[in-house]
Amino acid sequence: MPSSTPAPLSMLDVTLEYPDGSGTTTALDAVSLTAHAGQLVSLVGPSGSGKSSLLAAAATLVRPTRGKVIIDGTDTTGLRDRELTALRRSKVGIIFQQPNLLPSLTAVEQLIIGDHLRGRPVRAARAKAAALLDVVGLGAGAGKLPHQLSGGQRQRVNIARALMGSPKVLLVDEPTAALDHERSASIIGLLRQVTTEFSVATVMVTHDTEFVPLTDAVATMRDGRLTAPVLV
Repeated sequence: MPSSTPAPLSMLDVTLEYPDGSGTTTALDAVSLTAHAGQLVSLVGPSGSGKSSLLAAAATLVRPTRGKVIIDGTDTTGLRDRELTALRRSKVGIIFQQPNLLPSLTAVEQLIIGDHLRGRPVRAARAKAAALLDVVGLGAGAGKLPHQLSGGQRQRVNIARALMGSPKVLLVDEPTAALDHERSASIIGLLRQVTTEFSVATVMVTHDTEFVPLTDAVATMRDGRLTAPVLV
């Protein structure tokens, strides 16, 4: 929740333009958004309104045409690609709509491989991975391959994997798109839980407005513009 410490995620007047024939298309139009530690912000709006572009800019996967993205106090504007990659690995967790798990790796190995890229010892990574799978309710499924898991269970692995780097910011893109109502409610509840438990700033794009009351604030995108988040 808001405090005197810097917010893990601040987007200040972010504009994102793409070449479009002889002109440009504006995907984000002077967007400003702040997400505080322990706060779950839901982002809603029609298809094509700019929600995915906002997540991509927040994750530093694309560079804004104008404006600033500040992650845990670091202004990312002038960072080189290698520095942005290092920042993402240490500060940002990304949960994509599709888990995209590697078919030959078990649930626990899906988590360990990320820490291997961070240069951390395998033994410590394995212990942390097992603990996180317990947190998301999959401790008993640590040794299962993706095809042995349900859609909801695969999304739980996805969430645990995003938490392996101890991120300050968690960016979530339509986590319930392929799930039924019961599993959707369970996943949103889990995101609520880990946001509080790990004190991360979470921004979640969702089409399930039914679950908005489980979040702390909701912002709406339309035509690349963002309304100020409203407390739920």
